[in-house]
Amino acid sequence: MTVTMYGIPNCGSVKKARAWLDARGTAYDFHDYKKHGADAARLARWCEAAGWERVLNRAGMTFRKLPDADKAVGDADAAVALMAAHPSCIKRPVLEHPGGVLVGFDAERWSQALG
Repeated sequence: MTVTMYGIPNCGSVKKARAWLDARGTAYDFHDYKKHGADAARLARWCEAAGWERVLNRAGMTFRKLPDADKAVGDADAAVALMAAHPSCIKRPVLEHPGGVLVGFDAERWSQALG
């Protein structure tokens, strides 16, 4: 099974998710937004699969510090553009797995999805 986690290494949710995967013996690749950025095409696929409202992290400090005009996101295209420009505005972690995409860490949901 090919699993890729996307996030920021020092994020608490990412740390919990990585520990959870490690404890289960699930191999995964890790993509660090801070080092490698966020691809707009991939963000668009996540938004299509999970809904842009779920993928966009409006609770984070990066989003809250943006000018009001930038925070006025009304559709998937605007959300993708914002997240591509500011990867810290992406909900973390995002896990791509053969069955789809998981946004945010929830052990029960991840157990069901990964078997």
